[in-house]
Amino acid sequence: MTENAQQQPTAPSTELPTQYAPAEVEGALYERWVDKGYFTADAKSDKPPYTIVIPPPNVTGSLHLGHAFQHTLMDALTRRKRMQGYEALWLPGMDHAGIATQNKVEQQLAEEGKSRHDLGREEFVERVWQWKEEYGGKILGQMRRLGDGVDWSRERFTMDEGLSKAVQTIFKRLFDDELIYRAERIINWCPRCLTAISDIEVEYQEDDGELVSIKYGEGDETLVVATTRAETMLGDTAVAVHPDDERYQHLIGKRIKLPLTDRSIPVVADTHVDPEFGTGAVKVTPAHDPNDFAIGQRHGLESITVMDERAVITVHGPFEGLDRFEARSAIVAALRSQGRIVAEKRPYVHSVGHCSRCKTTIEPRLSMQWWVKVGPLAQAAGDAVRDGRVKIHPEDMSKRYFDWVDNMHDWCISRQLWWGHRIPVWYGPDGEVVCVGPDEQPPTGEGWKQDTDVLDTWFSSGLWPFSTLGWPEQTEDLRKFYSTDVLLTGHDIIFFWVARMMMFGLYAMDGEVPFKTIALTGLVRDERGKKMSKSFGNVVDPLDWMDKYGSDAVRFTLARGANPGTDVPIGEDWVQASRNFANKIWNATRFALMNGATVEGPLPSPEQMSATDRWILSRLNKTVAQVDSFYEDFQFAKLSDALFHFAWDEVFDWYVELSKTTFQAGGEGAEVSQRVLGEVLDVTLKLLHPVVPFVTDTLWTTLTGGESVVIAEWPSDSGFRDDAAEREIETLQSVITEVRRFRADQGLQPGQRVPARLTLDGTALAPHEAAIRQLLRLQPEGDTFAATATLPVAGATVALDLSGTIDVAAERKRLAKDLAAAEKEKAQANAKLGNEAFLAKAPDNVVDKIRGRLAKADEDIARIQAQLEGLPQA
Repeated sequence: MTENAQQQPTAPSTELPTQYAPAEVEGALYERWVDKGYFTADAKSDKPPYTIVIPPPNVTGSLHLGHAFQHTLMDALTRRKRMQGYEALWLPGMDHAGIATQNKVEQQLAEEGKSRHDLGREEFVERVWQWKEEYGGKILGQMRRLGDGVDWSRERFTMDEGLSKAVQTIFKRLFDDELIYRAERIINWCPRCLTAISDIEVEYQEDDGELVSIKYGEGDETLVVATTRAETMLGDTAVAVHPDDERYQHLIGKRIKLPLTDRSIPVVADTHVDPEFGTGAVKVTPAHDPNDFAIGQRHGLESITVMDERAVITVHGPFEGLDRFEARSAIVAALRSQGRIVAEKRPYVHSVGHCSRCKTTIEPRLSMQWWVKVGPLAQAAGDAVRDGRVKIHPEDMSKRYFDWVDNMHDWCISRQLWWGHRIPVWYGPDGEVVCVGPDEQPPTGEGWKQDTDVLDTWFSSGLWPFSTLGWPEQTEDLRKFYSTDVLLTGHDIIFFWVARMMMFGLYAMDGEVPFKTIALTGLVRDERGKKMSKSFGNVVDPLDWMDKYGSDAVRFTLARGANPGTDVPIGEDWVQASRNFANKIWNATRFALMNGATVEGPLPSPEQMSATDRWILSRLNKTVAQVDSFYEDFQFAKLSDALFHFAWDEVFDWYVELSKTTFQAGGEGAEVSQRVLGEVLDVTLKLLHPVVPFVTDTLWTTLTGGESVVIAEWPSDSGFRDDAAEREIETLQSVITEVRRFRADQGLQPGQRVPARLTLDGTALAPHEAAIRQLLRLQPEGDTFAATATLPVAGATVALDLSGTIDVAAERKRLAKDLAAAEKEKAQANAKLGNEAFLAKAPDNVVDKIRGRLAKADEDIARIQAQLEGLPQA
């Protein structure tokens, strides 16, 4: 906790509208923050740096709840660090999103009756840039709506000039170090997007297919293979069996007839084959299956491609020109007519890969592509976590990271697209291959051509932590802000993005890690924990909720659900509750201002304060310490919950209410409480600001006259503790709570006044009689007072005169009815629990439920009997 040392250019205002209207505040306030330069980081500052780079959203994207969730947490981290005196840089930008963006423009062209080939490469790329300028980047404006405190002066795009130079530089270095190479391998091919995609861009799902068993060969030299992809048999160049499988020893090394063709193929022995699976014999199609390709490499088999880039059959015969699925049916029919189908199983449910973008079934395809040799890079990425230079939070997520980096295959980085970073390699007329760096001239002359492929989008975004700071130039930004402090991202892109940034960062920056901590979040789900999906009809546009409840409400709801690494359920009711919290903060601050709360001057000494004042300051300091601890552990849900309960339960529901009596009495005690209340609100608004920035800045500037809470000093724990005051106020709270409960049980209205005699002498409650009477609506006892109910609580006695306030006979009748129902419930539960036959057969959860009903019935009986005893005698 700090004394109010911030700038105060104007006197605090006591004027606040009666209600908080987010729509009238948020937009203008955000633009003021930006115009004032609060989010612009200074590389020349002597403040310690704190850096986060935003996971760059796709240029095609718009703000969804997942973005809003992660951006809220990143914003909270940077706002707090800025208030703590760090030179905080939260760097924004967008990803060019190769396939997604190209698809958008191709769809636009299709509506005009054109294709990209009608335009040609250069004109098409120019068209994409036009689309980007006109339609792309919508999400950036939506980030402003959310309140993202990013440094807009440093906004980057993965295809801007600087980042393009970084891409070309690192490609050249990797190429020269023989960590990038070109080779023909089996890749994942999307016949719709017409490009290779990486393993992690393939989504697997259970599809209904067919499993057919086909007889190969003739006479004694036959064997049976089973396949789900009969169409690929046209490219078979062998049948493989296990070398120890006695069934096929006589066939190993021989050639057998491949059905439907005029070719014969060898039977090879390979330990990859599982003799226990199926017939123990497998067809080998090296050009259309990664495992078959490996077998083909070991045995020197020919690779025959039987489909083109659109998955249309290209080999001779009656199947040429058929789509792969049409060919599958036609080939099975032809085999059936020849008596070669031994067995058929339909449907046969199996896992099938689909393109994550267009959902088309992936086709494994032999193709010449560019690859990154990941072995040494992945080793370095794993070692950086193992030796503690990079910490993964929560720690149990490290296993997923190691599972990936320790078993990573070489990465296919070339894509058959036009939108993206063109591969900087030129081919000469005599087979020359030249890789060109950013400051080198490409070869010229007849016959020289640049590679037509572009790089995988993840190649450029893998450079994000340092390319955005100016690398390969040794810029001030790079020296000041690298390495970054925290990478906050979803656990679902450990493989896509996190590992790639680790590999490239360590390689490009001479072993310096790209970030010190990887804070992994879960995914946002609906209130029932179900994944949000358009097909489920449960997708929510966060902008709709912002319009309805304000950005602070959306932010606070998301932060309150943010437990590290676990998914976040969210529903509209919770956002509405967060809106109510913002309103509560507003109303409490209005009350404080109207009652003279101030931040001017030092705090009074503890000797000048009441126990209530000392209690709230003690609780405030404990909350500061608790919130700081939770921030350091990325426990956003816990820190938000701690702030919610401190602000609502302790400050607004108790301290504000207790202080009303003090303010009414006036005098020195009121002046002390005015300063204490000002301090409590000052610190509470600062603590809340990183998560709910708009309402807190509006209230803090009004309360303190300071310029903005954005640049205010973060509170520190002063160390002040008063356990005795905390115990005293806890006792007071228990008295008030207990009497309120009794009043409610007797059917009294909250505002209904009741005569009461308080016996508080000799207890810590004696100084609080006025507050107790005010909060409990207890009026003086008067001359005709008759104690009809006496409550001993916390060493004190509260005697109430309820005569004339309730209909005693009707109340006894109602309670007697409730008591009979509770006793009946108890008897029924006891009967079941006493029945040995029932206990022997009933599931544990059913028995537990009955025991719960019994316990509840006992509680109800005790409560109702106490209420009856408390009623006046007839």
